[in-house]
Parts: sequence; structure tokens; C-alpha cells
Amino acid sequence: MASSPAVRRARKSLIFLLAIIVGLTGLIAYGVFRSDATWTPKLALDLQGGTQILLAAEQTDGQAVAGEQLQQAVSIIRQRVDAAGVSEAEITTQGNQHISVAIPGKADEATLQRIEASAKLDFRPVLATGIGIDLTAADPNADPEAAKAEAEAKAAQAEAAAGPVDPDPLPKDAGDLAWVTPALQAKFESFTCASEEALDARDSKADRPLITCDDSGTAKYLLGPVELGGDVITDATAQMGTTQTGATTGEWVVQITMDKTGTEKFGKISTRLYGAPEPQNQFAFVLDGSVLSAPTMQGQILDGRPSISGAFTQESAQALADQLKFGALPIDFTVQSQEEISATLGTNQLVAGLLAGLIGLGLVVVYSVFQYRALGSLTIASLVVAGVLTYLLLTFFSWRQGYRLSMAGVAGIIVAVGFTADSFIVYFERIRDALRDGFSIESAVQNGWKKAFRTVLASDGVNFLAAAILFVLAVGSVKGFAFTLGLTTLVDIVVVALFTHPMMTLLARTKFYQTGHKFSGLDPKGLGAVYRGRAVFQEPSKSRGKNAKSAREAERRQTIAERKAAAGKES
Repeated sequence: MASSPAVRRARKSLIFLLAIIVGLTGLIAYGVFRSDATWTPKLALDLQGGTQILLAAEQTDGQAVAGEQLQQAVSIIRQRVDAAGVSEAEITTQGNQHISVAIPGKADEATLQRIEASAKLDFRPVLATGIGIDLTAADPNADPEAAKAEAEAKAAQAEAAAGPVDPDPLPKDAGDLAWVTPALQAKFESFTCASEEALDARDSKADRPLITCDDSGTAKYLLGPVELGGDVITDATAQMGTTQTGATTGEWVVQITMDKTGTEKFGKISTRLYGAPEPQNQFAFVLDGSVLSAPTMQGQILDGRPSISGAFTQESAQALADQLKFGALPIDFTVQSQEEISATLGTNQLVAGLLAGLIGLGLVVVYSVFQYRALGSLTIASLVVAGVLTYLLLTFFSWRQGYRLSMAGVAGIIVAVGFTADSFIVYFERIRDALRDGFSIESAVQNGWKKAFRTVLASDGVNFLAAAILFVLAVGSVKGFAFTLGLTTLVDIVVVALFTHPMMTLLARTKFYQTGHKFSGLDPKGLGAVYRGRAVFQEPSKSRGKNAKSAREAERRQTIAERKAAAGKES
């Protein structure tokens, strides 16, 4: 028998769903063998434990830290920690001077750097560049201390011979090479990234030149005074670069957005630097005295949206974007302690939560089999597919976005089981209604789907909207609950559209359902079908059993005109 358009669509939907599942599995498998991915979602602080870091607040001017400053710092640190996704970290104040940061699992070096950085972000022009490696690197047999002492002695002699470091008078332009006095040049030439001076770069004065290094310690820079502060950045994102025609370049870039003040000042800076000789055409982003990036100015940027390009990976571009976006803390911090902490709930509570979910799932299965008989098997299969898809997505987000599963997240998944079951019930009942109206099983499936899908979309739309609002406004574990609730709501729509309905379309062509077997759950006689064609009702019957049920259904569905006609015949 030739396939109908509905059957062909059903098969395509099932193939597409299978491709999604296989694709997710393949991506995770790639991550397991080539990266730090795992086959299970990572657990949050309440289930796994993690690392606790105690930060002490301090201000460089010696004044007391205000409560508003501490709360702002908590907010910024939380943004840093959660920048890669929902990590279920706990960030709280302790007293008036401390912030406690608890991170699930073992914190990686990049996360620790985000937290510990005091984040004094500045923009400085580049006056000179050089190699910042240790002088002893070329000779492994050299005495490091002797080489260091010799370099410092030469630097002191050069500075003494060259005169003062600062020019007299001071230049007005931060990028003016007049800042580079012979003494400053000598100091720069003798400077190495392993010296003690490199560690003191974070305490440099904003109105004076700065000698510092990049994060790797391989390149050193002589920078002019600060021209812009990090507070002009309103947003920074990592994205694929594009050409003027909109085509992707295949390279990761960091896109920055500035406020009105930053847009105006950076426009003037870009005009000055564009076309200048190297390295005076570079502009350095300096975080705590260390150069994050020193890109070359490749045009006049008057819209306040500069783009940083380079040999970025997705991870390095995202890390730089996070540092620029969340860089300007109102106060500085020092790490007082760092220790491992145990889980607040643990594995037993996770098992109990999963057991509760399985019990709820079992009750749904029992109800489906009791109410829909063999059709309940499609409910079970759909729930299994939804569970597999949800598990794969949580594992994928755990790897790529830093998501961690908490007890609140488990609760969101359990709640979603009820939402998913509701979708199946709505669909099956619409099919039954169509059968009662005299449609054949195949027509009833298509007719019921058109009516049910609108209801499912409306219901899931409300659920997803509630989850989205909760995710945006909440923090911590509540955010995790909202995330899983929203994710499973989307999964519900995908499963119903790509699995439940296509499978029902194929099952409707089988003899078991087409003949209306009494155990199929879609027996027209058992449901009280009343039509025998368009506008032709089955005659009311006084007999008992299923015929009586059909008669009552027929009487209930009659119009006023049909009731009057029937009354006229009886009289």
C-alpha cells in the first residue's frame, strides 16, 4: 500500500529525532575522548561538594568598605562564576569585609583567576613592546640570582646615567612618545616578567606610564597613562567574526560595546592610533596591571563597538570577554583561605529525589495503561525518549556551558514529568473525540493532532515563560530549577511533535488499531461513536451495554432541531 503524505511526514520526523539523539551522543563522545566531558551531568555543590574561597575586601585609599560596594562585588563575582552557564555556585557576604565563594567540584585555574582578580580594568596606549622572558632562559646553567642581581645593577646604572624617569614637563597626550625618557627606556629594556617589579604592576599610578607583561609572561609592554576606565564597557561577547558582507571568517573575536562616554573617547583614540607606526597603533586592555590584550587599531571606530581579533579559541575568547565585561570591581580583594568542602546533601538525597521521580513516573505509567490500555505503551515510549533527550542535553550543557545538576534541578525534572503526561493525555483525548464523531482511525489521528497541538503549545508556552522569568530573576539553586523546568518543557514539545504523533500516525495503519480492538484504547464502539457519516446519527437504542452508551452519546450531541424532529416522530 502506497504511503500517504502523513506517513511520509511521520517517518521524516522520526528520522530527524533520531539524528538529534545520535548527534548529541556523538558530540558528548567526542568531548569524552578529546576534552573534559563526561557521560553524566556534573553535580552541584549540594550533591558533590566543592571548593570554598574566602575573599577579604580592601580599598587602596584605606577607607572602610561600604555595604553597597560589597553587595556590588558579590553581584559581579557571581556574574564571573556563572558567565559560562548555571554553575550553582554559592556567593555570600560574611560580615562587613569578607565574601565567601563556594564552587561545585574542584575549581579550575581559569575560574580561580576570575574570582581572585581584583579587576582594576584600564585602557592604555602602547608605547613600546619587547620580549619579557627571564634573562636566564637562554642559558639553563646560569645562576638565576646572580643574573637577576646583575640585571638590576645594570638597570640602576642606566637610570642614574639617563636622569629622571618622568619627562619635564609632562605630555598632555597619553600616547605621546615624549613619555619615554632615556631612564624609562633603560628601565624597560632591563625589565623582565619574572622580576619583582612585574608583581607590583597592579599598584601603578593611572597618570604615569606602566611597564608590565601579558598573562603568559612572554611579552612586555611600555604603556602610556590610562586613557579610559573599564567602567565604559557595557557588554563584551565572544562570537565568530564576520566580513563586511556578513560571511563568517571562521575566527573567534571579542565584540565590545561601550557607553556614550566611552564611545566618544574611544572614537578620538581610534582616530589617533589608526595608521600610526607599530607599536604605537596598539591599544592595551590592562587588568590589575597585566595586559589582557593589545590589539592593533585597524580603523576608526566611532560607534563604540570595537572588535578584538587574534588567535582566539572559543574558550580564550569567552574568558577575555568575561574579564572585560565583569572586570571593574568597586573594591580589591585578597584570598584569605581556600579549602575543599563536603556536599551539603550528598548522594543519599540525590537517590531519594530520583526515587521520587521514578515513583511519579510509575504512577503515570499505571494510569496510562489503565486509561488507554495498549495505547499507554506509546506514553511509556514517549517518556523514555523524553528522558533520554533530557539526559543528553543536561550532559551536553554540563560540558559546554558549565551546568551543574542540583536537587532543585532534579525537582524541575520531576515536575516536568507531569507536564509531559498532560500533553499525551490531551492528544489521546482529541483522537477519541474524533472517533466519537465518526472519523476513521487515520483521520482521527490527524484531526486530533491539529486540535491537540495548539493546546500543548499554549500550555507549554505558559510553563516556559514562567521558567524563563524565574531563570532571569533568580540566583543559585532556584536558577537551576528554572533551567531544568524550561529545558524539559522544550523537550516535551519536541517529543510530542517528532515522536508521539509520528508513531501514532504509523500505529493507526496497523490492523490492531484500524479494527478498533477493545484493548487498543481506541475502540469506536467502546467510546460511544455516534456518527455513521456526515450529519447522520446512529438511532437511539434502548438496549443495554455499549449500544446504550452510544445512544446516550447520540442524544447528548443532538441539536435542538434534531430533538424537535425526534419528538415529532414519537408523537
